[in-house]
Amino acid sequence: MNNKLLKELYNKYYRELYLYIYSFCKNREATEDLVQETFLKAILSLSDSHANMRAWLYMVARNLYLNLAKKEKHMADIDELTDIPSEEQSLPNRIIEDERRRLCYESLQKVSGIKKEVLILQYYGGLSQKEIATTLHITPENVRVLSHRGKQELKRIMEEQGYDI
Repeated sequence: MNNKLLKELYNKYYRELYLYIYSFCKNREATEDLVQETFLKAILSLSDSHANMRAWLYMVARNLYLNLAKKEKHMADIDELTDIPSEEQSLPNRIIEDERRRLCYESLQKVSGIKKEVLILQYYGGLSQKEIATTLHITPENVRVLSHRGKQELKRIMEEQGYDI
């Protein structure tokens, strides 16, 4: 793989791959290792002409996580997912927005099965339905249905917890 292309991919997708993997393993060190291993695999086997490098990176990161989960057979406790706040926002607005994100993230963790993964890829990863379908080895129509059902489940979970939606 071209060194310049690898640097571009790393700068463009590192953060979103990190958030994606972190949403599953909830361990900063393990997440860091998995994302680094994803880019190592890109160096070793991804060709410069691959049609969808982003989807390929997500698929590799997911598979590496699944392999790790099988080895360890346990998950770490939830750490708080933090986002870098914009300096333009006022402190109260940042606090409110951070709290909303935290509540939404905690509720998302309660969504069942593959629906949770579809929503994470869609909203935290920003992947299209086609890219999610490629990553999860399902059809785009299945992604659409799972996304819809996942949103309904997330809404129900948040309403049960008394969150204003």
